[in-house]
Amino acid sequence: MVREVIAEPAIGTDAALIAGSLVRPEEFAALFDRHSAMVYRYVARRLGAQVAEDIVGETFLVAFRRRQRYDTAFVDARPWLLGIATKLISRHRRAEAARYRAIRSSQDERPAESPVERILDEVTALRTRPALACALAGLSRGDRDTLLLIAWADLTYEETAAALNIPVGTVRSRLHRARRQLRAALGGIDPTKESNDG
Repeated sequence: MVREVIAEPAIGTDAALIAGSLVRPEEFAALFDRHSAMVYRYVARRLGAQVAEDIVGETFLVAFRRRQRYDTAFVDARPWLLGIATKLISRHRRAEAARYRAIRSSQDERPAESPVERILDEVTALRTRPALACALAGLSRGDRDTLLLIAWADLTYEETAAALNIPVGTVRSRLHRARRQLRAALGGIDPTKESNDG
């Protein structure tokens, strides 16, 4: 008789925190402490700081309620959390489109990030920000979600696929299409990072 051995998630991983929170719910707070700032930055860049706190709170509330369905084979919960946040953002699509229109019309708009990041962004992107905002607003929701999870949340193709529950090939085609549209809108400049390709 062969017995199936189910591996426990490694201690200290996100998967272990989620598994432990099934017995001790207070352990889930460590997951919030570990990832809330990253989720906040991603949401704030998409919807603005005013909405970000609410979306982050709602993201972790949904995650807490669904934690028993989390696949602990995935030790990093970032794709799962960002997938939840992206779905919540889709409910706020109108606010996101309005934000892009506001950025396009106001070069003084600053994303919610550290002062150093803000200065670097302003130096390198001040001239392209209105055109970039317009180009982002013109992307389909799926293409925009894919592009921004990779460019702003620094997820890999595989993590983005997990976050959006789509195949990696779809991530590649959406990203290619989105980059092509952005390059066309920005006169040949691709503002996205190439470092996560693959």
